[in-house]
Amino acid sequence: MSCLNTSVCKLCRRENAKLFLKGDRCYSDKCSFERRPYPPGQHGQQRLKFSEFALQLREKQKTKRWYGVSEKQFRRYFKEAASSKELTGTALLKFLEMRLDNVVYSLGYANSRREARQVVKHNHILLNGKRSNIPSVCVKKGDVVELAQESRSHVRVLAGVQSVARRSVPGWLDADHQNFKGTVKGSSDAR
Repeated sequence: MSCLNTSVCKLCRRENAKLFLKGDRCYSDKCSFERRPYPPGQHGQQRLKFSEFALQLREKQKTKRWYGVSEKQFRRYFKEAASSKELTGTALLKFLEMRLDNVVYSLGYANSRREARQVVKHNHILLNGKRSNIPSVCVKKGDVVELAQESRSHVRVLAGVQSVARRSVPGWLDADHQNFKGTVKGSSDAR
């Protein structure tokens, strides 16, 4: 299993878009994309003309980095999306949105998707009453995602729940922040 260990602020600058990979830092003045809105590296400030292939590659890389999946995982999701009856792009985004780590982030139990992945990996999440430590698990309609009882007093989790006011909970999730519980009402709507 691989995990990205590079500076994620460089990834935002490389994609020329704010990906909110650092959580609260991305909303502050310390965000490196706000300070230097050009790609990293020696040739970052040059004006470039991108081909159609380069634009498509940048969009694919942006999606991979947004959800924190590897190339192998992304290809598997694309293969499943291509074989579904829906439009491939819509189905691909639905598969990525229905991952457990993304649901934990959307419910507000973490400040970033990377932090949500760590919360899941450290056994802080219960899926339908059972501990789940696999971030790539695909949740289904009717699944209940809740925080373990002993994890409800963690400072990072409480900060995530407070910061959910900055970003709203999607309509396909039902969040109960008093009981640290969320229910999947349906499949996600693609952006």
